Amino acid sequence: MLEGLPPNNAAHVVRLECGEIEARRVADLVVETCDPADTAAAAFEDTLAPLTWVGGGPWVVEIYFGRPPDELAIRALIAVAAGDALAAAARFEHVAETDWVAASLHGLEAVRQGRFVLHGAHARREVRPGDIGIEIEAALAFGTGHHGTTRGCLAEFEALLKRRRPRRILDVGTGTGVLAIAAARRLRRPIRCGDIDPIAVATARDNARRNGAAPTVRPVRAVGARHPELRGGAPYDLVFANILAKPLRAMAPALRALMAPGGEVILSGLLGCDVSGTVAAYRRQGFALVGRRMIEGWATLLMRRPDSAP
Repeated sequence: MLEGLPPNNAAHVVRLECGEIEARRVADLVVETCDPADTAAAAFEDTLAPLTWVGGGPWVVEIYFGRPPDELAIRALIAVAAGDALAAAARFEHVAETDWVAASLHGLEAVRQGRFVLHGAHARREVRPGDIGIEIEAALAFGTGHHGTTRGCLAEFEALLKRRRPRRILDVGTGTGVLAIAAARRLRRPIRCGDIDPIAVATARDNARRNGAAPTVRPVRAVGARHPELRGGAPYDLVFANILAKPLRAMAPALRALMAPGGEVILSGLLGCDVSGTVAAYRRQGFALVGRRMIEGWATLLMRRPDSAP
């Protein structure tokens, strides 16, 4: 798993040997927290390593930086994801030039979540009849769906489809557009989506074209849902918001205003410690918690707006 490509001038790396769960948590948290223009993280199994590593290896996390990293800040970040002992064990080193696109293919297997198969071009053979394949270029690996938050959102989405088929859908913080594309392909209807990052918006547009969803997925640059295109689609009966805890809590009132009575929101980008505060923020807006799941240390919540106004 490579979350984002290292910057062209990457000269610094942090290495950590640990177990698979800890490796994925560290890589995910780094990508969610650090500037993607200057930082990337990889988590992969080292099949040649001994089986006696402290921490339950043999997995390796590598975090790449284009400038000298703040060692105390990075160790603190690792501690949040994997504990103080592993944070202390991380090694700060220099690296030589690497073919990052080739490196991104290492360990980047297709991800299957229900009918959805998220894959790179090299793994098209993994898509079987009846699957909904979503292809993301390896150079955009940070959005392929390996992240536990994306998988959690897709799992909640599929569970929701067993009860009903939402008609008006919004994807806030769409990133590479995986969730919007998945919903468009599954339901065959337009999906409104946006992201604050112009690079993410361009990437999501490219991915929509690559996956035959360009007519129904047209991302816009927006802060949260503050864009006429996104507001114009309200009231929504399903919203995806896979971001981070702090912005998710802040946007609770705005999302409630955009949602239809009885509408549901799938929230992710949350560590376990973030869940109670996020649930409380949405409960203050009248939402009820109706579903929760954990994948690789990341929480995904399903919350429902009341069927009528208070």
